[in-house]
Amino acid sequence: MDSQLPAFAQAAQGFGWDNILQVVVAALLGGLIGLEREARGREAGFRTNMLIAIGACLFTILSIDGFPLMDSNARDSARIAAQIVSGIGFLGAGALIQTRSHIKGMTTAATIWLVAAIGMTVGVKAYSLAIFTSILVFVVLRFLRPISRTISKRPAE
Repeated sequence: MDSQLPAFAQAAQGFGWDNILQVVVAALLGGLIGLEREARGREAGFRTNMLIAIGACLFTILSIDGFPLMDSNARDSARIAAQIVSGIGFLGAGALIQTRSHIKGMTTAATIWLVAAIGMTVGVKAYSLAIFTSILVFVVLRFLRPISRTISKRPAE
């Protein structure tokens, strides 16, 4: 009976609890970074960062497991990863505001980009790398702001 299903439907049957765990881990890691951004009153806060991480993770899982090979043994999973990076670039660009003296929102744009990368990292099951990167990003956002202000001699974002 399974052989009569379309190829995508057959592949979808292979998704399970491990994939759900990946999405949950991505949500938690994105949420960790989002909590810091929310506490600073930034537009891309808790929910936004969770959604970015979830989406990137899900697209990554689908690019690896969701599209079965038909007539070829070649697979280019990197194509969807490249499109995630491009799409996230548009979200980040939307976070930028240019004033006469400087550009505001660079940290938010960089955070959006990084959270997508963390989601993709979870999508390939590189959990330790994703967790380490999330903690590092949190530390950079939370604790390095005073150093940034001292160096730049102007209010940091």
